[in-house]
Amino acid sequence: MDRFKFIKGKDFNELPKTPGVYAFFVKNLKFKIKNLKLECIYIGKAINIQNRVKNHFFQPSYRDNLFISKVEKIGYFETNSEIEALVLEANLIKKHQPKFNVIWKDDKNYFYVAFVKNNLGTPYVFITHQPKLHPKPYTLNPVYIGPFVEGTALKKTLRFLRKVFPYYSAKNHPKTKCTYCHLDLCPGPEPDLKEYKKNIKKLILILQGKRSAVLNSLKKEMKKLSKKNKFEKAGETRDKIYNLQQVMSHTHVIDQQNTGVSENRAIAYFSRILGLEKDIKKIECYDISNIQGKQATGSMVVFIDGKPDKSQYKKFKIKLGDTPNDIAMLKEILERRFSHKEWTYPDAILIDGGKAQLNAGINQKSEYRNPKQVQNIKILSLAKENKELFIEGREKPVLLKSLPKEIYNLVLQLDSEAHRFAINYHKKLRKKNLLQ
Repeated sequence: MDRFKFIKGKDFNELPKTPGVYAFFVKNLKFKIKNLKLECIYIGKAINIQNRVKNHFFQPSYRDNLFISKVEKIGYFETNSEIEALVLEANLIKKHQPKFNVIWKDDKNYFYVAFVKNNLGTPYVFITHQPKLHPKPYTLNPVYIGPFVEGTALKKTLRFLRKVFPYYSAKNHPKTKCTYCHLDLCPGPEPDLKEYKKNIKKLILILQGKRSAVLNSLKKEMKKLSKKNKFEKAGETRDKIYNLQQVMSHTHVIDQQNTGVSENRAIAYFSRILGLEKDIKKIECYDISNIQGKQATGSMVVFIDGKPDKSQYKKFKIKLGDTPNDIAMLKEILERRFSHKEWTYPDAILIDGGKAQLNAGINQKSEYRNPKQVQNIKILSLAKENKELFIEGREKPVLLKSLPKEIYNLVLQLDSEAHRFAINYHKKLRKKNLLQ
C-alpha cells in the first residue's frame, strides 16, 4: 500500500523510533496489497513510531480493544518530521478511509484547512470542521485540505508555516496594518497580489505533502533573481527556503527543556562516538551565508556542556571577494579562528556541509602545528540533505537517524543555531549595502 514498509509478524523492534505514519491491516478478500489479502483498518501518526505502536498493543485503550486482536500486519512510513507525518496521515486517511478512523471521527470532528477567495478574488485561510459550498460572488473554487485528526497539531503547523508564507485569516483586511502585519504573519493592506497568490499555491502544495516541489521551485526562483542581479529579492527567497526547511524539520527535536541528565548522557555518548578519551566540553559550529558570493558572512556558535553560550559567538565578514566558493570561504573562517588563541580551542568543530567541507576543515587544521590544542580538535561535517554526519577518522558517514535522540537533537540544534546566526548577519549586511 502506497510506500508503506511492513514488519515481520509483530516484531515491534523492527519499527523505527522516528516520526512517521503507521497502519494496521486485517484479512479481507476484497483488497489486495502487496499480494496479501489485507484491508487497512486504522492509520495513525507518531513522533516515535515504535513506541506508539507498542502502546496500542501493550497499553490498549477501550477503542484499541475493538480491533487490536484482529491485526494481521503492521505497516509504517517514516517522515522527516512530525509536521510531515501530520500531512501524510491526513492524505492517507482521505484516500483509504480506514474503518476505525471513520467510525471514531465524522466530518464534523475532523479538521480541514480552507482556502477561500473573497469578493475581490483574494484568498484567505482558516480552519474548519466541515467543507461546504460557498455562494458566489464571495468565493471562487474553494480548496479544502484534510482531513486532519488533531486540531492542536494542525494549528501549530499553520502557525509555523505562516511565518514562511504570510496569509490573510479573515475575509476582508482593514485599510491599516493589523497585529498580524506587525508580526510578519500577514501581507498587509496593500500586498503584491501576484506574489501573494504564488505563496498561497506553495502553502497548498506543502499541506498536500509536496514539500520537495516547493523547495525546488524556490531554489529556481532564487537562481533567476541572482542572475538578474536582484540580490535583495534573491536573499529574501533564500531566507524563505531556510525557514521552510526549519519548519518542515520541526518535531520534538530541539527541546529547550531537556533535563541535565539527558544532556550529560548525550555529551558522554557523543564523545565515545567521536573516539575522544574525555567528555566533550566545548563544541563550535560554523556556517556560511551568501547569495552568489555577495555579502558573504560566516558564523561561529559555541555550545558548552550541550548548551549555547552566546557570549562566545563570533561573526565573520568574508574577505575573499564576490566569488561564490564555500570551501575557500570556510578555509578563511577557520584560519582566522585558529589564529585566536585567546578564544580557547574547542574539543570538536561541526561544519555545515559534506565530505568536501570535512576535508577542508581537516586540511586547515593540519596547517596549525602550534598550539598543539588545534591538532586535538575533532572535525565533523553535517550533510543535511542526506542526513549524514561525517566524522574525522571515519571512512563512512554516520546516519543521523541511527544516533540516539539526545545526540540527534544536539547536532541539529548546533547546525540550526549557526545557520540562524549567519543568516541574520547576512541580512544586516544586505540592508546596509542597500542604504549606501
